Amino acid sequence: MALHKLGKDPESPNGGSPTIYYDDVADSYLVQGLRVEDADRLNQMDIPAHETVTEIPKRMVQFFPEVRSADV
Repeated sequence: MALHKLGKDPESPNGGSPTIYYDDVADSYLVQGLRVEDADRLNQMDIPAHETVTEIPKRMVQFFPEVRSADV
């Protein structure tokens, strides 16, 4: 498996997360972000026990290739 870092939040203090990666074997994205723990928001979703929800700022969608190619 090869992970490719697509981008870090340019406004993150000290170059920390969030970060978006692409897994070229699974053909999927991995998102490192803040864990959502707000019960009101989580109750509006159907999240299986083996999954979690992370949050990234809207400005980070620029790192997804599908979004980049739409800008061309």
